[in-house]
Formats: sequence, structure tokens, C-alpha cells
Amino acid sequence: MNLSPRESLDRLSRGVVDLVSPEDLLKKLEQSKASGIPLRVKAGFDPTAPDLHLGHAVLLMKLREFQDLGHHVLFLIGDFTGMIGDPTGRSEIRKPLTDEEISANAATYREQVFRILDPERTEVLFNSQWMKKLGSDGLIRLAARQTVAHFLDRDDFRKRMEQSLPIHLHELLYPLIQGYDSVALKADVELGGTDQLFNLLVGRDLQRSYGQEPQVVLSLPLLVGLDGEKKMSKSLKNAVGILDDPFDMYGKIMSIPDSAMPTYALLLTALPEGEISAAHPRDAKARIALEITERFHGEEEARKAQERFVRQFSRREMPDEIPEVPVSGPFPVRLSTLMVQSGAARSESQAKQLILQKAVDLDGSTVTDPFAEAHPNGQILRVGKRFYCRLVRV
Repeated sequence: MNLSPRESLDRLSRGVVDLVSPEDLLKKLEQSKASGIPLRVKAGFDPTAPDLHLGHAVLLMKLREFQDLGHHVLFLIGDFTGMIGDPTGRSEIRKPLTDEEISANAATYREQVFRILDPERTEVLFNSQWMKKLGSDGLIRLAARQTVAHFLDRDDFRKRMEQSLPIHLHELLYPLIQGYDSVALKADVELGGTDQLFNLLVGRDLQRSYGQEPQVVLSLPLLVGLDGEKKMSKSLKNAVGILDDPFDMYGKIMSIPDSAMPTYALLLTALPEGEISAAHPRDAKARIALEITERFHGEEEARKAQERFVRQFSRREMPDEIPEVPVSGPFPVRLSTLMVQSGAARSESQAKQLILQKAVDLDGSTVTDPFAEAHPNGQILRVGKRFYCRLVRV
């Protein structure tokens, strides 16, 4: 893709919340074009779960944009930082991962990331490679480059202090080590979620103190999950997995509240913003769901998923406005119980009869087991021809 540095800057800025700084990025792009040397673009992923989801894909797709412009991606697996546990946004200590959990989760990442990234322009790295070599004396010298007061100014740490909640010393090491990763890799650019901005800026500070040119920092929004409210997370069961089959992926995206779709379009597609905002919400959602599914499964599988969804769901004249029904745990919950709670059935026995009559769908799939259980996370429940509701956990 032969764009000018200014055009590249405009393209890379789409969907970005923080860019520190546009002038620095433009300068780096100009130097790269003049020298023919690609920028080293870094993003780190702690192996906290075996499967990646669309929240991770937001960063991966921005990395792919850099690759399409000719730059080199450093896909960093934080196997060393995973042993600490990222304290970002936490009101309590995060449980560190074991070596076995880290190895198992990291092993699945390679296959998944190359559904988006170009293998020819991607370097997969583990930060244990340099952190174990650094040693205790090196870590002490590294810690001397930052102050405790600066780290305690972080919003999540400050809130814990105000609430007299514990902050463990090892948690202060996390942003320090993440910042040192940028020094070790001589990163030109680092990407992360908005919740990672402090850590990303520590990398700039450390590079400067080591005599390196500071990296440019890009932060991207945190993608909300199927409930349309909380950050997408496997643990919250509100995620769309990169490895989800095409029909599940398409159906889950179609179940996301309309209010979240402009963000999905902006971060996960190349669709013009004006086209999405001008379209009917259901049509816009269908187009977004198709494009995202196509990205991970190809055009043919995405079309099949869409056609199956239309056959099973849309042609039953799903209403434009679907009421939300709040559902509280513990989970999973019997579907028959949810039907009574939502008003779809007068009693558990009637709910089970409706299921046996194949009159009940959950996200377009007909339920046949009267004792079926569900993990409500934004799915659409249909009972008969006219009853629809969206199950939202509270």
C-alpha cells in the first residue's frame, strides 16, 4: 500500500483514543519511508486465557494496518508478566498464572493471531527471553529509574489506597517490566487498550532514560461484550471468540445491543462511518456481522452463516425493539426458569411443554431439551411467533 506519511497517519488514527504524539508518529513514518526501514510496532498480550476474542482483535487489526503499510509487528506474549498478573483496572490483586497455565495458553495464540496478522511481517516473542537474563541486580537497577510516587498516581492504585485495600509490591513491577519490554525490543510504536495508557507511557519514559528515541503510543477503546456494557471477557461469558464457528460468531454479533454497533463498525471493519449511521439499525448490524465473520472465516462461510441466521431467525419477523430482561445468578440457569421470569410462560411446566413443542429459540437455535440451561449474556429468546426478549445478566 503506497500511501504518503500523512495519508498513513490518517489511516492509522481511525478509532484511536490516545496518540502520543501525532507529530512523533508522522516523523517516524517520514523517516521510515525515506530510509526504507520499517517501523517496529509492538503489542503485548498476557496469556491469561487460551482463546482470543474480538476485544483482542481490535489491537490485532490495528497491527495489521501497520503491516499493510509495510511495517514490522512484534507480537509479544507476556509469559514473564503473566506470572505477576496485570493490576490494571483491578480493585484487588490478580491471581498470578502458573508456568503450566502460561505455556498452555500461549501455545494456542500463534494459530489464532495469524488469522489476522501477516506471518511474513510478524515476530512472535516472549518477554521471559530478556527478563530472566536481567536478573535481580538488573531488576533493581531498572526499578531505580522510576519513583513509587509516580506509580501510586495510577488511578487504580490510588482508588485502592483510598479504600485501604492492599497493593502488593510485585504489582508495581508490572508496568516497569512492560515498559522495559519496549527498551529490549527498541520499539518505535506500542499499541494497547485505553486501560494500558499508563503502562505504555512508562515505556516511553524508560526508553528515554536508556538513550533510545521514545516510542509512539496508540491506545484503542475497550470493546464491550455481548451485554453492551462490560468489557468483553471470556470470564464474564460475554465474548465473541476468534475461534467461534461462523454461525455462532454471526449470531452473537447480531445479538449485541444496537448502541454498541457503531463502535464495532469503527474498530472491527473498514466500513465508512457515514454508511453505518445512515442505515437501518438491523441492516447495519447485519452488514457488520457479515464483514467480521468473513474476516475470520472467509466470504463463503460468512454468507452461509448469514443465510442460516436469516432462515432460522429473521424471517420470523423479529421486531425492531426487543425488551431486555435482567437475569441474576447463580449461573447457569434453567431456560424454563428464565421463560417464567421473562413472562414467556406462566409456569415451569408450560415452559417445558413449549420447549418440547420446538417453539423456543435461543439466538436462532431451537431448544429441544426441557432441562436445558443457559448462561445469559445478551442472547435473544424467542417463544412462539411473537414473544422476544434479550436476556441480560445483572
